[in-house]
Amino acid sequence: MIALVEASSYFQLASLAAMADAGALPAADERILVLANGSQVPELTTPLQDAPGFARLAARFDRVVDYAQLMAPRRPAQFNPREDELHIFERLLRSAWDLGEDKLMLVLESIQVNPSRSLARIFFDAEIWVHSDGLMSYGPTRSRLPMPLRQRISRTIHVDLVPGLEPALLAELNPLREVLPASALQAVFTELAADAELELPAGAGLVLGQYLGSLGLIDAEEEFDLHVQMLREVQNAGLDTVLFKAHPSANPTAAVHLAQAAHDMGLKFQLLHTDHLAETVIALAGPRLVVSCFSTGLATARYILNTEVAAVGTAMLLQTLAPYENSNRIPLSIIHALFVQKLPVPADAGDAGLLAQLLTAVSYCMQAAQLPQLREPAAAFLSGHYAQFSAHFKRRRITKLELPPAWVHLPQRRSLPSKVRGASRQVLRRSSKSLDTLSKSLSRLAK
Repeated sequence: MIALVEASSYFQLASLAAMADAGALPAADERILVLANGSQVPELTTPLQDAPGFARLAARFDRVVDYAQLMAPRRPAQFNPREDELHIFERLLRSAWDLGEDKLMLVLESIQVNPSRSLARIFFDAEIWVHSDGLMSYGPTRSRLPMPLRQRISRTIHVDLVPGLEPALLAELNPLREVLPASALQAVFTELAADAELELPAGAGLVLGQYLGSLGLIDAEEEFDLHVQMLREVQNAGLDTVLFKAHPSANPTAAVHLAQAAHDMGLKFQLLHTDHLAETVIALAGPRLVVSCFSTGLATARYILNTEVAAVGTAMLLQTLAPYENSNRIPLSIIHALFVQKLPVPADAGDAGLLAQLLTAVSYCMQAAQLPQLREPAAAFLSGHYAQFSAHFKRRRITKLELPPAWVHLPQRRSLPSKVRGASRQVLRRSSKSLDTLSKSLSRLAK
């Protein structure tokens, strides 16, 4: 049997290497690493096979194939063959990757979307394992999978990023759960740091940028303001040096403006021109504080690399993130609950694990139709804790699902059809945004 193990990012590759070391991957006669570059702009990012330390990580596998290169110029996330083409592409991949007629097993990430979904459809009779997608693995499946995929998923493997927290991904299928201990991933980060050729000041503050603007979650100006807040967090911690690691998919010009803002604040600013993981930088530099919004790097820094962290802007994003089902909501809720509201992780909380109860309620509100079994625990949590955790919920959603507490329900509006009400909300949001922009412009002129 041949196992095809898919990776779309450097962090996923590091996680898979740790899974291989821990014996968590399926037993097979041959394990083939399938590279499927998940970057939104692959032309401007470093290919996985050119990333520092790639050879060390890939050595855990028998050989490497490049799905992205084979399907070019289409990106892996764009490739979605029609039903009548699936057999053709199976023959193509079996020939190009020298798979012969061997039985296959697939170890995929993000099974709800391509490229994982396309690979699962092409190899229509292969058993499927799903491996961790960072903090998103703690959230519900974003859409109902077709039966031919559902009945083949037998197991998930997730990194214990939040100690003791159970993933909700694919919970409706009740798969076997394999947990990768944090120590296994820590060993991989230490290994990568040992070979890293970086000169970094010790004891600085490290800011991890995200590409929230590129994803359309906030606009470019709001993202810049968010990064400036992160600089202030470093300054408030009594540090005078900040290292800034931009997200690989972020706009490269944003760092230039941020460097000037740091200079104006009296901070020494160093932009990290490196393809190393944030975790490799942390293991190598030993920063005193890591700051971001809701990056997975905050969880790995705190619970795997034992580094102090701070989260910025999460309360604002919890309210602006739309739609409510957005898959970023669970990572955002986790980071806000842990590092702003200071909840203990489930491993330390025992039976009173408010974080797990909170995420159950959020997951139900996100995917009520798929997870009807979560209604009762969600209602119980909201009855007792809504006031403390209201930032994680939308009144419109609670009203629609008829969840407690009843006093937060919005009045029923029957005068306009829902489509008209939706259009009105869009107009109001645009008008509000225009007024904010005008206000900021007048403030600058006044200065």
